[in-house]
Order: sequence, then C-alpha cells, then structure tokens
Amino acid sequence: MVKTFLDTDNLPFCKGCSHQMIARSTEKALQILDIDPLDVVLVTDIGCHGIIDRKFHTHTVHGLHGRSVALAAGISAGLADPRKKVVVYIGDGGTSIGINHLLGAAHRNFDMTVIVHNNMLYGMTGGQQSDLTPGSFNIRASMSGFTEEYLDVLKLVEDAGAAYVSRIQAKGDFSEELAKAMRVPGFSLVEVLEVCPSYGLKQNKDVTVANISEKFDLPLTSRMNEKAKRAEIADRTNNPSLLDSMKPVSVEFGHNLKGPFTLLMGGSAGEGVQVAADIFATAAMSCGLNVTKKGSYPVTVGTGYSAVEIIVSPEEIVFTGIGKADWAVVSSEDGMSFLKKRIEGMSGGRVITDAAYTVPGSGAVVHAGDFRGQVPGREINLSMAIVMLGISGIFPAGAMVKAISDNKIGGKMDVAKLVAASDALRAQIGG
Repeated sequence: MVKTFLDTDNLPFCKGCSHQMIARSTEKALQILDIDPLDVVLVTDIGCHGIIDRKFHTHTVHGLHGRSVALAAGISAGLADPRKKVVVYIGDGGTSIGINHLLGAAHRNFDMTVIVHNNMLYGMTGGQQSDLTPGSFNIRASMSGFTEEYLDVLKLVEDAGAAYVSRIQAKGDFSEELAKAMRVPGFSLVEVLEVCPSYGLKQNKDVTVANISEKFDLPLTSRMNEKAKRAEIADRTNNPSLLDSMKPVSVEFGHNLKGPFTLLMGGSAGEGVQVAADIFATAAMSCGLNVTKKGSYPVTVGTGYSAVEIIVSPEEIVFTGIGKADWAVVSSEDGMSFLKKRIEGMSGGRVITDAAYTVPGSGAVVHAGDFRGQVPGREINLSMAIVMLGISGIFPAGAMVKAISDNKIGGKMDVAKLVAASDALRAQIGG
C-alpha cells in the first residue's frame, strides 16, 4: 500500500509556482524511502513555502523567518535516531536571514535534509533581492540589476562540513534526487532553482526553469563530502528530567486571602529582584496559593531596571495580566522610573520604597524607610517583601523566611539578621 504524505488537492501556491513540484517530489521521495509518515518531521518557516504545513500528514513545525534549520537542528539532536527523517523547507530569503543557522547545522553535520526553494527573491514580501539572487537577475528593488554576486549556498555548507550537496531545477519529477539526499547520514542540502511567477517572470521575461542554471552560471551538480564527520550526540535516554531537581513545594502555612492579590516589584539589575520574586512565589505556594510571575528586564541584563508582576490567588488564575496593582515594592531609582506610570495608576493600595526615592503621585499609601542604609543591596527586595507581608497580612512572613532559607541563593544569607533588620524597618515605616 502506498503511503500518503501529502494532501495534493488545492496546493496553496500561486498558479505556476514550482513550490508545488517540490512538495509533490518530497512526498514521492518519502514513498521511495518507505518510511512511516509519523517518522517524518517537516520543519518550515515564514515564506511562501511555509504555507504547505497543513497539507502534509507528517509532523510539522513552523518557525520564524530563517529559523527552520535551527529548529530542525534541535529536533535532530533530540531524536538522534536514523530511522526518523527531519526534512527542512526554507526559501532563499530565509537562507539569507538564517545563514549562520545553516552553517552551524552543516558544521555539526546534524542528520537532516534541507531543501532550499531558490526563486531568487523574497516572494512573500514583494520580490526583493536575497543573498542568493544573481547580479543579472532583475528585481523590483532595482529593475536595472545590481552588482554583487550571489552566495553559493552549496559551497558554503560544503565547506562548513555538510555530507552532501546538490543543485537541481524545479523541472519534472525530481523525487529520486530528494530521496538520494534523504538517504545520506548527516546533513544534506538540495538547492532547487525556480522562477517566481508573480515577481520573477515579470521582470525577467526571458528566464525559464529550463535555462536558469546556464543563464546565471548556477551549475547543476551533486556531490558527497568524503571529509564530512557524522554528528556525535551523547546518549541522553537515561538523563534525569530537569524537573526532577526541583523540590515540590509542600503546603505548610495558611493565608488570609479571599481573592486575587497583585504585586509589582521593581529595582535594579543585579540586585536580586527576580530571585526575590521567585522566593516570594515559593512562599505563596507553601501557603496553598496559586501564583503567576512575569519578569521584565532589558537585554543588557547587568544594568538598568529589573521588574516583576506577581499574582497570588486562592483560586485558579486564568489571566496573568495586572491592571491596577494592590501593592508595589520598589528598591531603586531604576525600578521607580520603570514602574512610574503603573504607580501613578494605583487608585488605592500601597507602595514600599526607600526614603531616598520620590514616589510618583498616585492614590497609593506610601511606606518609605532607610532600606539601603539597613540592608545589603542584594537583600533589599527580600526585606521589602517581608515588610510588605507584615503590613498586609496576606500570608505569614514566616513562609517567606522559610522560603529564603530553603533557596540556594537565599540560604547563603544571614537570614536571622535579615529578618531583624526587616522587623526594625517595618516599625520605622509603620503600617
């Protein structure tokens, strides 16, 4: 019985587009290999080729523009099984965007077959030039042509370590060539030369699939790389799950909440804002509460603000966004600047901060103390959380203290000294 890999009715491409020939030849190649559809993973990304996903009866993964090879590399490494086939679709535009992913996968010789749909332009966004566009190929961005030469993707991946490369024309049935590439252990790439009927033909009326190779000096070829080394992937079948290292949180305390409680935390990067939020969340869970936590910080990581949104609730949390916060604890000027508008929007609730910082005008009650004078920088956010619990009474501060002691970072602190300082600060700021 012939296995069916593709729903060939009404393929979703423009009339005359060779993408449909690639899809049909891919199906025939998989039939030649006599592989089960559920042993195939087809990985695509943004581009005209990527709209084929729903037509394949295999596993499919759709990623960001130029990232299909990166996704496939992870899938291939995770499977580490020659009985499975990882097939990657990518356009010449995606190849340009994700060239480093392509070279990295070829260099490591991951077991996958990459099929480059090279119609020599960005077909989905209007026919612009890609890095694989020959200089004499007319495009909308420059009807008179341009001077730079195209990148030879075959040579690039072969030099990087690919096991097999091939360049063919999107003409007739080329399933045998695709099957040949799929049989190769390791990384194989097939570049399929096409002409886009919507943009390419309009600007290049004398170009056809039949003459494209000769006209633009793109020699048809296929070759094995005898120097290619097969990727060596360690057996991880007996590796424990990362979740196994996480201790379950036991409910040891009670709480006084009747509904959701929302908290904003803000401070400076490097001062433990995210750690303090993790510990607070753990403490809330130890009181039988549901918790959500969303962190925010700039890409610089080591400088600037660090902020967190936390919701704790005795009921299931179905929406993790915070409109108006009940409380805000702010430990630095960076945090105050980042949360300024959120604090201004607090029509009630409370704010805990250091006395050195100006709190934006809002309807919140402000508790300001000498936190920076009494507590080390990396402990300020923990101290503010302890003080907040003492004032609000939503759940015992003792749950927070235990969570700090049990945490691998908090456990290195002088917890008794931190609690004493926090108690003194609470008495100082009132509430």
